[in-house]
Amino acid sequence: MALSNTQIQKAKPRTKNYRLYDEKGLYVEVTPAGGKLWRLKYRFGKKEKRLALGAYPAVGLKAAREARDNARSLLADQVDPGEHKKIQRPAQVTHTEDTFEAIAREWHTGKSRAWSAIHAKNVMDRLQRDVFPWIGKRAIRELSVPEVLKLLRRIEERGAHETAHRVQGNCSEVYRYAIAAGRAERNIVLDLRGALQPVVKTHLAAITEPKRVGELLRMIDGYQGTPTVKRHSS
Repeated sequence: MALSNTQIQKAKPRTKNYRLYDEKGLYVEVTPAGGKLWRLKYRFGKKEKRLALGAYPAVGLKAAREARDNARSLLADQVDPGEHKKIQRPAQVTHTEDTFEAIAREWHTGKSRAWSAIHAKNVMDRLQRDVFPWIGKRAIRELSVPEVLKLLRRIEERGAHETAHRVQGNCSEVYRYAIAAGRAERNIVLDLRGALQPVVKTHLAAITEPKRVGELLRMIDGYQGTPTVKRHSS
């Protein structure tokens, strides 16, 4: 039975990847992070293979079916559509659904379902401010370790060392999502372990002077707030 746009739109993520089948080998793979990825299952040289056709909704149902039909035409001519795609796709061409920004937004959309609104906003703010302007439009497969290190160094240079570590972690999670979705081969951010300056934690000075300790205890004892706060203050 053929798929409809409504079915795809209403598909919710589960704990594991699952598939929504269309026709003639075409299906949508729904990931735990919320990604909806077009795949074509086919056989060539007695081997079962998969062909990535993009991500929904960037690639709509009609476009996915057209891509499927084109691939089947190649098979009829004894041409492996997967190999044909590698040959025909110039290295400098960046498809929208394969950019770091597109994949990061997919990852963020899926993760946001389990995050608080403020945490989701903070993560996206970091990406928009410190990552997307530098590598957002680059194909995730083409990024290099020095490129990622350079953007992290920019953050360190303004003294935001903790932010640099958080951005590094976010980028690593985006790569993990891309690998699971078949859109990257390895997590290059892992090569940057230990490359950043450590975050120095600062602690507030404790009150040790006897006179001031006594003043603090008298203030706590005389507090007239709610019972809950008084209990945790004593």
